[in-house]
Parts: sequence; structure tokens; C-alpha cells
Amino acid sequence: MAKRSDKPVYSFIRKGNCLVPEMDYDLRALDGVANGQRVRLDVKEWRNLDRLRAYWSLLHEAVASTDMSISAEKLHEVIKLETGLVDLVRLPNGMTVAIPSSIALDRMAEPEFIAFFQSAEEFLARVYGFVSEKSEAA
Repeated sequence: MAKRSDKPVYSFIRKGNCLVPEMDYDLRALDGVANGQRVRLDVKEWRNLDRLRAYWSLLHEAVASTDMSISAEKLHEVIKLETGLVDLVRLPNGMTVAIPSSIALDRMAEPEFIAFFQSAEEFLARVYGFVSEKSEAA
């Protein structure tokens, strides 16, 4: 299981050259920080959940529309392996194996996910001849 950070995530919106807390919860993150105090900030864009849903919808549609005998979840693992989204792990015997990496929201930035999604669509078209009806309509 992936290790989760114990630190909460706060959301700020850029307005000009300032970052403004999105909600009161985020504002409370600044309690104890004095005006003018220097703080460290890790800037990450939020992932597009609609795009993530579209990806999983694509996988379910592909499984239902073709003669694949695997589930959307297994197809997801195959796509990661076939598109090179892997972590290389050295086994105790010295052999190196590729295991599928994660596309979790906290593990992959949005631009990376867009490229992965496009690679997945290309893989499905090339290997299975599958193009989503939604993609054809677009």
C-alpha cells in the first residue's frame, strides 16, 4: 500500500503575485505564521478529476467493446507496462524487473497524466483496434 503523508494538503489560489487561501481551512494553515515570515511552499497543480474519470471510462468501454478477457483494472496495469510507465526494481538475485508505476493523484502531475492518457489511447488503437466512440465524436 502506498505511504500517505501525515501532513494535510492546503489549497491556495493565485491572484496576481499573491496566494490566497481557498477556504477557511486553508487560511487556518497560516495560523502561527507571522507577517513577513519566510515559509517553504511546495507548489503542485491539482489534478483534473474529470480527465481521470474519462480515462477509467475509456478502459471500461474498451473491455466491454472488444474481446479482451481482462478487467479494466488489469488492462490499466498492462497499459502502464506497455507504455513504459514503470519503476525498475532490482531483485535479490540481481535481476531487474519492471513493475507498473502509479498514476495516483499525488504521484503524477497533470501534464504527465495527459501524456499517459494519450499513450493509453494510442496503445488501445494500435494493439486492439479500439477507438472510443467518445473520441470519434470529438
